[in-house]
Amino acid sequence: MPKTLADWLRLAGCVVLCNAAGALGALTTVTGGGTWYASLTRPPLSPPSWVFGPVWTLLYTLMGIALWLLWQRWHGPARRRKRALGLFAVQLALNAIWTPVFFGAQALGIALAVIVSMLAAIAATMVAARPVCAAVPWLLLPYLLWVSFATYLNAAFWLLNR
Repeated sequence: MPKTLADWLRLAGCVVLCNAAGALGALTTVTGGGTWYASLTRPPLSPPSWVFGPVWTLLYTLMGIALWLLWQRWHGPARRRKRALGLFAVQLALNAIWTPVFFGAQALGIALAVIVSMLAAIAATMVAARPVCAAVPWLLLPYLLWVSFATYLNAAFWLLNR
């Protein structure tokens, strides 16, 4: 729990950073891709479009809290912390590029490769973060589960719309 104003500001910064990564990708869906996406054959279990905004906002917020915890509360060698933070940065970067690849470039196969890489990076982040702060993997678990579901959707869109 943040104790000082500086702690609260760092926490807010981490949450804003993670949500900004999502917002950058979301610009792709606002500026294009909507008609194209609506024309695709939808896979079974595909949720309505309105679900994605609230779910991703919650997930990015949990990611921001996890990032803050990695930054603030770490134990053991600095290399563990650096590894966990580095993997976090990798998964966040992959997250930020997935939406432009899927919606902007309309490259479903490449997007599938990106999201599978993202899934692996999230899992690696969770493993690396465990010795640093035991709460981080739990905060990232909903994200891992959602990206697993999104991987199914991406693969199904790719297979159904080739």
